[in-house]
Amino acid sequence: MREGRPFLALAAAETLSLSGTRLSTIAIPWLVLSATGSPVLTGLTAMMEMLPYVLAKALGGPLIDRIGAKRIAIICDTASVIAVGLVPLLDLFAVLTVPVLLPLVFAMGVLRGPSDAAKQAMVPDIAALAAVPLERVTGTSSAIERLASTVGAAGAGALIGLIGPGQALLVNAATFAAAALVVATGIPGMRRAPDRSVAPSGKLPSYLDDLREAWRFLRGDAVLVSIVAMVAITNLLDQAYHAVLLPVWIRDAGHGPELLGAMFAVFSGASIAGAAIAAVIGERMPRLIVYTVAFLLTGFPRFLMLVVDAPLGSVFATLAIAGFASGFLNPILSAVIFERIPKPLTGRVTAMNTALCFALIPFGGLVGGALISTIGLGAALLLCGLAYLAATLSPLALKSFRGFDKAVASAPRGPSLDLRFPRSTDR
Repeated sequence: MREGRPFLALAAAETLSLSGTRLSTIAIPWLVLSATGSPVLTGLTAMMEMLPYVLAKALGGPLIDRIGAKRIAIICDTASVIAVGLVPLLDLFAVLTVPVLLPLVFAMGVLRGPSDAAKQAMVPDIAALAAVPLERVTGTSSAIERLASTVGAAGAGALIGLIGPGQALLVNAATFAAAALVVATGIPGMRRAPDRSVAPSGKLPSYLDDLREAWRFLRGDAVLVSIVAMVAITNLLDQAYHAVLLPVWIRDAGHGPELLGAMFAVFSGASIAGAAIAAVIGERMPRLIVYTVAFLLTGFPRFLMLVVDAPLGSVFATLAIAGFASGFLNPILSAVIFERIPKPLTGRVTAMNTALCFALIPFGGLVGGALISTIGLGAALLLCGLAYLAATLSPLALKSFRGFDKAVASAPRGPSLDLRFPRSTDR
């Protein structure tokens, strides 16, 4: 039981931070959209958070390997309390404008990136402590993430409607504070990787050397390169959908933030079941087949239902199916990447891999806003949906994806960890 406590602590910390983050991903776009009525400004605000998030996540990898994942997570979550807490404070005094909000959103992204990367980098060590296969740990973590997203989304719509989007972020600040406390008290200090190769000059590698080493490793793995390309494109389209297309569709249909929260909650809630199944039988599933089918169900149908103005009942049913399918994605992707990366490179490569997968997200809101402004909401939804469909068909066309189901040679991660299969990244 003692071996399982760090995993429970990590799960609790992720539940807290992710539920709060889900609230902010609904509250901030709604705040801007309701105040300005501009899809472009709404997309710009989303970009101002995600661009620094991606850069900080990529650049923070060597710090995780050098300083330690636990310490980075605590520092960043504690600082996030201040950054997020300033939004409701300024809103209370009626001085919160878009020019004031943008730097705060930028700071949120800078802090969230290393924090999320640090929590992800803890997973292999915690799996080794619990003596369970990575599929089980990543599947359970994914189920918990989905539960946190469901709770955050369901509560966000009601809370925003009750006290407004600005004041609702007080809850987000509180969740960051609680997450930092849980990590500090519930997770033991993880040993940093002992492998610090000495350069030909006799000096330890520099920070830039660490980044180059991560890039060389990632670039040389065809499976990871293919995943990064596919997931980056789908993440761009998902961000356009979540940050702009869906909120504008809801507003134009005469609904409020409660419906937006309910739709996110249905998707995330259904994904819990998929992630739970993946946690139980993940190590026995044919990875590539499940991954491809899940992506096909998760993407295009969501856009199509909005294009045809389907009844809300059909929209919710489609979201439930898409959410269930999406629950299988992160356990498979996380398993692939963790299995392929040697332990001394875990922090920097997982951070860079995830950052590259997120690299196009900052532009998703801008793409969505620009498309609506130029070709209209319906055409924008259809175009994004077709692009999503094309991206999710790539595993059937690219040979590099066949490496999903092949064992790879990797540095040992611990005496109890099963490394029979190859692994990859969080979406």
